[in-house]
Amino acid sequence: MSEVKPDEQNEALEAQAIHCPECISGIMRLRFMTYFTWLNDELITVPNFPAWVCDVCGRREYDHRAVSWLNTLLNPEAGSRKKRKRRFSPDRETHLPNKPIYPE
Repeated sequence: MSEVKPDEQNEALEAQAIHCPECISGIMRLRFMTYFTWLNDELITVPNFPAWVCDVCGRREYDHRAVSWLNTLLNPEAGSRKKRKRRFSPDRETHLPNKPIYPE
């Protein structure tokens, strides 16, 4: 199997040039920078976070998929099991087969 190097991956992504929605003349390029966000009263910093940065005006847009993953990780409910409601009614009869499981 051939392994894709990060530089080759960046070149492939940059080949699909996206023009900056703010200045229109720049091109959004993939860069890795520190992402800052608040979680309640705590400042969270994430180094090497993928962002698209305009090479002319500097506008940055954080990668939507990476932000979604980060939100999932920071979710206080993450990793906890959902409580399922039992769907058992006491008046419901249990139907057992009258035939043996294995035929003779």
